[in-house]
Amino acid sequence: MLGAIVGDVIGSYYEWHNVKSEEFPLFHRFSRFTDDTVLTLAVADAILNRVNTNSMLDSRKNRKLYATKMKQYARRYPDAGYGGRFEEWMKGDSFRPYRSYGNGSAMRVSPIGLAFDSMEEVLEEAKRSAEVTHNHKKGIKGAQAVASAVFLARTGKTKDYIRTFITSNFGYNLDRTLASIRPNYMFDSSCEGSVPEAIIAFLESSDFMDALRKAISLGGDSDTIACIAGAIAHAYYKDIPIDIALAVKLKLDISLWETLNQFMARYPVI
Repeated sequence: MLGAIVGDVIGSYYEWHNVKSEEFPLFHRFSRFTDDTVLTLAVADAILNRVNTNSMLDSRKNRKLYATKMKQYARRYPDAGYGGRFEEWMKGDSFRPYRSYGNGSAMRVSPIGLAFDSMEEVLEEAKRSAEVTHNHKKGIKGAQAVASAVFLARTGKTKDYIRTFITSNFGYNLDRTLASIRPNYMFDSSCEGSVPEAIIAFLESSDFMDALRKAISLGGDSDTIACIAGAIAHAYYKDIPIDIALAVKLKLDISLWETLNQFMARYPVI
């Protein structure tokens, strides 16, 4: 999950200042955490406080918990850069989803791939976390694809296995190369138009930081693409350079820091 937050913070500047190169400064004075970080930690908090039974009633409670935590965190950080429909939802009293197929469901889902111990659980929880807002089938698919990629990376599967699993189960075309995507790639906040690209950035990478550089080099929705690629890369490579991790942690306030530390202590990436 820290990998997702690192990707978000480093990518935040480049969302508005796209680059098409892997050579760029990692941090700017305007680098910051965005809605990707806030909602990832909201999902993490929900997992830390979930009811661990399989009854239908508790399943509904856990679904409601995702929505409750997202509203709480988003209202605490109202200027993190939410999409218009999510902002309307988080300010309102209703918990009714709004059928989005945007990449918001995918950017926040990485804690699920770290916390659960079977693919069946990961897919079910990813669906549950997505559909509180993104109940369109493409929004759910994007969340499930990212959560399953994180789970497979965390549990030692090869990149070829991850590529085949994601392609077979979700239909994303992962046979493209970054070199072919990059020249004409533009901002696309849908799951269909950003989740496969983020996964390809991970698949072509040689280490954690290389995954982030490759993700950001595509341009487009840079913070979210780097957030997704960073989540998978952290689960796969395990290590994040300590100076990078510290620089990013210093961007968080105490509340976000505490949630991050609690989650990492319970679900370490090892």
